[in-house]
This record gives sequence, C-alpha cells and structure tokens, in this order.
Amino acid sequence: MKVGLFIPCYVNAIFPEVGVAAYKLLDHLGVEVDYPIDQTCCGQPMANAGFENEAIPLAQQFEKLFDKYEYIVAPSASCAVFVKENYPRLLEKEGHLCQTSGKIYDFCEFLHDVLKVNKLPGKFPHKVSVHNSCHGVRELHLSSASELNIPRYSKIRDLLDKVEGVEVLEPQKVDECCGFGGMFSIEEPSVSVCMGQDKVKNHMATGAEYITGADSSCLMHMQGVVNREKLPVKFIHVVQILAAGL
Repeated sequence: MKVGLFIPCYVNAIFPEVGVAAYKLLDHLGVEVDYPIDQTCCGQPMANAGFENEAIPLAQQFEKLFDKYEYIVAPSASCAVFVKENYPRLLEKEGHLCQTSGKIYDFCEFLHDVLKVNKLPGKFPHKVSVHNSCHGVRELHLSSASELNIPRYSKIRDLLDKVEGVEVLEPQKVDECCGFGGMFSIEEPSVSVCMGQDKVKNHMATGAEYITGADSSCLMHMQGVVNREKLPVKFIHVVQILAAGL
C-alpha cells in the first residue's frame, strides 16, 4: 500500500508538528508513505471566495502529483472534502477526468475505515474535548450528525479510545459550528467570534485540558478566542495525540 501524504498549507502554518506526526504514525502502521515536495494549496480558499477558476491550476497540480498513489491522506477534513467533492467538476472544465477524488481520505477516516487499526502505540494522559467539524461530520461522516435520527457514532472518538491514558470528552451541542467557516469569518466577523466563544465555553465546561479535532482551521479559530481572552485550555490536533510517543 503506497500513500501520498497531503499536508495543507494552513496545517503546516498553524500546527507544523502535524505533518511529522502523520508521517511517523503511518510509517509505524506499516504504510509506505511519500510526501510529494511540490504540493501546494488545494484551492479551497479561492473557490469559497468566489474565484473558482483560480483553483483549477491548483487542482491540476494536485492531480499531477498524487495520481500515482493508491491512497491520498490529509490531516484536514475540509481539504479532503474539497478534493473529493469539487475536483471532478473543476477538472471537467479543462476536459480532464479526475483521478484523485476517489482516493483521498481524512487521516482519521483512513485509519478507521481503511487500515481498521485496533491498537495505537502511545500514551496521552490528559482530558481532551473532541471538536466535530462541520465538514468532517456532514461531508465525510466522521461522526453522526445530531440532527439525524441515527445511532450515535464517532470515528475520532473510536481512535482516541485506543490511546492509553486519554480521557475523551465531548461538549454540549456536540456538532454545532465553531463559527470559522472560511470566508464566513471574514464577511461576518462579529457573528463568527460569538459562535467561537460559545463553542469554546462548551468545550471548557467538560473540564478538558485540551481541545482536539481533525480540522486545524476550527482549532485555529477557537485558539484565537482563547488567546484573546487568556483562557486556560490548550489545543492539539488529533493526529498528534494518535501518534503520541513516536
């Protein structure tokens, strides 16, 4: 099994340790991992801002770099969703049949659904509150959406439960949006901040030491709230917990 590891630009900028953690854990699990050095942004910011055609060259570059891999893995649910759901339509404009949209997985999705891991190597003796991002829940189905009348599940929680010492918690309004939403936070900053404050409050009410999740953008937004208000809670990407000790 050969995997191409896609580390989105903003993940490297906000949580630079995530890429290293992702590589180490996949390698530990026996996966042949490659990191294409010329990878760039997936194009989601341009498309969400109304400049969809500006994302096409980035989709073409992504397709060129990652087409050869059996699987593509990204520690970012929103970026994985953009490639999966939008690349076929974008590349069709250029007369190209997309080859990568069916191969890309969020990191947690890949571990849970493809590798089906039943044991993880590390220890993380801390209380963590899981943030369920909108893209992760409603596009990739990393957990059940609360508005649906279906049995409750969480792939992220399943994986965290395999890490020794971790106490996994979840906030009230378990999958309510944190308010980031990419361009939403630019166009409606006051509403975005209020939503972030509410979300952080619910996470902190669990008594957690850390807030974790699969989308760095959500964690970045909430961390901004915490930093401004000097609140006593820390942030860590879920991949860093899953790879703890490596």
